[in-house]
Amino acid sequence: MSSKHRSMPSLNSDKAAEDFVATADLTQYDLSGFKPMRFEIEPKAAALNMRLPASLLDAVKARAKAKGIPYTRYVRMLLETDVAQAR
Repeated sequence: MSSKHRSMPSLNSDKAAEDFVATADLTQYDLSGFKPMRFEIEPKAAALNMRLPASLLDAVKARAKAKGIPYTRYVRMLLETDVAQAR
């Protein structure tokens, strides 16, 4: 392994990513910027309906948009994180 790491190439499809991972030596790439990914697998069988001040909902929507996710997913992630920390 060399002391210099390459930048990750831009992969424009799942197929391109699968082909790259299947053939590349990932130890040669700088993976320090990668972040864990959460996949929404568990079915959502329950619903939550709540009233909030418009300013709070606007702030939540802005934070979710900055993260590039729907605001309902962002709220669910906040709840999951808080519950997991309490355990």
